[in-house]
Amino acid sequence: MTSSAERKFKRNYNKHLQHLKLKGLQPKTIEAYARAIRRIGGYFAHDIDDLSKQQLTDYFSDLLDTHSWSAVKLDLYGLKFYYTHVLDRPWVNIDLIKPPKTQRLPDIVTIEEADRLFKATHKLSYRVFYFTVYSLGLRLGEGLRLQVGDIDAVRRRVHIRDAKGNKDRLVPLPDATRDVLRRFWALHRNPVLLFPNRHAGLAGARSATTPLDRGGVQITLRKVAEACGIKKRSRPTVCATATPRI
Repeated sequence: MTSSAERKFKRNYNKHLQHLKLKGLQPKTIEAYARAIRRIGGYFAHDIDDLSKQQLTDYFSDLLDTHSWSAVKLDLYGLKFYYTHVLDRPWVNIDLIKPPKTQRLPDIVTIEEADRLFKATHKLSYRVFYFTVYSLGLRLGEGLRLQVGDIDAVRRRVHIRDAKGNKDRLVPLPDATRDVLRRFWALHRNPVLLFPNRHAGLAGARSATTPLDRGGVQITLRKVAEACGIKKRSRPTVCATATPRI
């Protein structure tokens, strides 16, 4: 039997999802904040609308035993959003935790390492995707969201939409990347997506409405990097004075 606390939690959780959507947050942020409320709700048997400072201290202390500081911060921000927009209450415990300040530069993948990665990636769609991301200096999500209309071959630039901070930007389009993308698009001819998903193979790529699977792209890159003996701490970034070959 569903308890009153569970019913109330479900109603407020749905409101939480509505407010997240209406605030125009990025999909990753929406999922992180929604996951935070689900996790906190499970911890407190769905009774989360009047948590004391000690309860919050216990929760985040236990969470830190099994998760990273990044997860702790996301749960904190998700709960703050819930209290502010769903419960319409001021958030007074924002200083409850203070993650250690760290500043890390991304590891750099050299031109030679990038060449090895591309050659070791056997699936064409992944190989072209990695080449495009590296040669344009894009984040993973930015590459997956690329559309045919974003490529301006005449002005030799690419329109990157909904980048970090919900901002657009333009990046230069190297001739080598333009030529690779032209050949790749000629194979699938999807009218919208530059990197359509591979669920139905090449035959279905033309009518695909979603891009390559994010998890598949990440897992494959990690495996290829390990096979090439490239060990990097974070998302690899090309440091190049020339465009890598493919």
